[in-house]
Amino acid sequence: MKIVSIDKVRKVPFPHPIFTGPEVTRQLLVPDSKELSVNVVNFGTGVRNKFHSHDSEQILIVIAGEGIVATEDEERVVTRGDVVFIPPGEKHWHGATRDSDFSHIYVSRLGSALTQLEE
Repeated sequence: MKIVSIDKVRKVPFPHPIFTGPEVTRQLLVPDSKELSVNVVNFGTGVRNKFHSHDSEQILIVIAGEGIVATEDEERVVTRGDVVFIPPGEKHWHGATRDSDFSHIYVSRLGSALTQLEE
């Protein structure tokens, strides 16, 4: 067994073309997992990712701030304690509102593919 305290895991810059701005960091929570990718993603105020999909399920657990999770059909505001389930193949985006930072724990299958659907 291994126990990790999120506030003690180093935040590292997470530059990727999927984000709308550079103010994004990642905290790798379970580096030894052979099955799951479990990270905290921290978005600066107003930063989000672009429309994308995954080839596996994705779970987002909101731990700080106020964010938006959106599909082609709806946008929902989420806050600390909300848990979002995104099925494989669903076109979506998520990130901070224009007035708040936003952090969520991201859980997915290790090695799952992400397809960016917005430039």
